[in-house]
Amino acid sequence: MSSINLRKVAVVGCGFVGSASAFALMQAGLFSEMVLIDADREKAEGEALDISHGMPLAKPMKIYAGGYDDISDAAIIVVTAGANQKPGETRLDLVRKNAAIFKSIMPEISKRKYKGVILVVANPVDILTYIAAKYSGLPSKRVIGSGTVLDTARLKYLLSEHLSVDSRSIHAYIIGEHGDSEFAAWSSANVSGVPLYDFCKMRGHTNFEEATRRIESDVRNSAYEIIRRKHATYYGIAMSVKRICEAVIRDEKSVLAVSSVMDDVYGVEDVALSMPAIVGKDGIEDLIPVRLSVDEQRKLRESAQVLKEAVRSVI
Repeated sequence: MSSINLRKVAVVGCGFVGSASAFALMQAGLFSEMVLIDADREKAEGEALDISHGMPLAKPMKIYAGGYDDISDAAIIVVTAGANQKPGETRLDLVRKNAAIFKSIMPEISKRKYKGVILVVANPVDILTYIAAKYSGLPSKRVIGSGTVLDTARLKYLLSEHLSVDSRSIHAYIIGEHGDSEFAAWSSANVSGVPLYDFCKMRGHTNFEEATRRIESDVRNSAYEIIRRKHATYYGIAMSVKRICEAVIRDEKSVLAVSSVMDDVYGVEDVALSMPAIVGKDGIEDLIPVRLSVDEQRKLRESAQVLKEAVRSVI
């Protein structure tokens, strides 16, 4: 068993999302070593060469294609391996295909007695995060799904456009499934401490319910719209991967809407979904059960039920 090298990351899966994530991580300068793994070894080699040739223009980094023996000392293993979501296909449609792939990957990680953090990015991310937690042998806090980090970023972006305010000053979350049953936790949303409803009135917006419904719908359908236009989404999720890795490597204790296995949060347990969580060097330190209305609590339980039923079909 190797000790963890905090300057090393592994990316498993070199499709659109994996290669974009590798590029984003290289640009971030968080790591000095990156191993790329793919079922198609030549694809991994090609991506490694392509990024490596730009090293004279960036920060020094060793990037190479490898195998599972190369992951044992990585601080973070980013798992993007899986089939792509096709136009008209929901994330849950991917369950069976990608669950089988994960059931082959996780034992490879487990047998090497891995001590770092697994970041699950492939879809459906909540179900695959649950499978990763069960099959990897790692404590569940060290298995993180990218969850609704990107959906939350989309929410903040759309709210910032609507309100003409810096998106970084908006504190609002998309929670639940990263998929069709996700929803915005409007009850706890605020702009620099000012409740969202009050801030909307201050900015001259009085059609609060109509606007929030439209924005929430736009967030939920964002991936479908991007896939319809360009057949895949990868830049936004790559930036989310970079952000989560930053929080882990720098032990930032940042609050991010990542996916993890729930332990009785608003009555939800034994299922992975997204809630704001404190993310640091050991993965998830604590979940933050943000204030939810009775209706939002119902939506959370319904979202959990959708995921539980999907998990039962593959475990």
